[in-house]
Amino acid sequence: MVTVALDAMGGDRAPVPEVAGAVAAAREYGVRVLLVGQEDVLRAQLLAHPEARDLPIEIVHASERITMEDRAGQALRSKKDSSARVASRLVREGKAQGFVSAGNTGAIMAIAKVVQGMVPGVDRPALASAFPTLSGRPTVLIDVGANVDSTPRMLVQFAVMGEIYSRLIIGVERPRVGLLSIGEEEHKGNELTRSVAPLLRALPIHFIGNVEGRDLYTGKADVIICDGFVGNVALKVSEGLVDVLAHTLKECLYSSYRTRLGAWICKPAFQEFRRRLDYSEAGGAPLLGVKGVCVICHGSSNAKAIKNAIRVAAEFASRGVNARIEEELARWSHLQVGTGT
Repeated sequence: MVTVALDAMGGDRAPVPEVAGAVAAAREYGVRVLLVGQEDVLRAQLLAHPEARDLPIEIVHASERITMEDRAGQALRSKKDSSARVASRLVREGKAQGFVSAGNTGAIMAIAKVVQGMVPGVDRPALASAFPTLSGRPTVLIDVGANVDSTPRMLVQFAVMGEIYSRLIIGVERPRVGLLSIGEEEHKGNELTRSVAPLLRALPIHFIGNVEGRDLYTGKADVIICDGFVGNVALKVSEGLVDVLAHTLKECLYSSYRTRLGAWICKPAFQEFRRRLDYSEAGGAPLLGVKGVCVICHGSSNAKAIKNAIRVAAEFASRGVNARIEEELARWSHLQVGTGT
């Protein structure tokens, strides 16, 4: 049984969705969940879920919590008994194989890097997010916010990690890897994209060259790499667009008696539309490159998102994604790729 440590005090509405998500994950996926946080608060919350008494759920006490206002460095140094740090420490000590949090992203990344440590061969971790596409198979965008400034060497490592993620988790036999730029031609882009393209061509991966922003959704590439600044902007624009589309579609469907009748007929299709674009289906973004497993969720995550984030963490642990990243980076080190600065 895979054990996942859940930072139960990290999200905007913690610990309500965290506890509900943990109960659902333990029931549906057979995952053992360690709820980390203030013990009295968590025990009181578990009373709302009497079925939890028969599930593999345990509470691990942590006296402090990290807020969204805390600076990453300050939280790392001053809050040694925070729920996030205790959860990460459980992974380092081998008491859990994965760590999930909907807390302060910067603080969670800093804690995971320092407490769990980095996979050998990785300079900086990267956040990966799966985007729905017209082909029906998701595209992995990496990095979506862990590193505001990236070097060519880091992007090469992102490509390796993203390619392994696509193969092991999504099941793509030979992932097509693209570099996000402002044009398909190799001479287009900024200094970073132009300098990293030759390095990517030297890798034994299926590199297809530059791709554009629209290709996040066309399915042209299975993995798209970029620096964290660009990736985070792309992620947030996409989330905002989904909200606008869902709201506008609902408004149009229920604007009159005639359209309300049509809405009733189309209700199953509308529900499927919402399901495909619902961020809670993905759960969270795995932080690739750290030892153990770390999955970071939206601060506003609901119970469904927490449940699915626990599932993702369990899948990563059971499929040995980080071990494969370390193995393949070592295997490709003789190519001396990614030596640019």
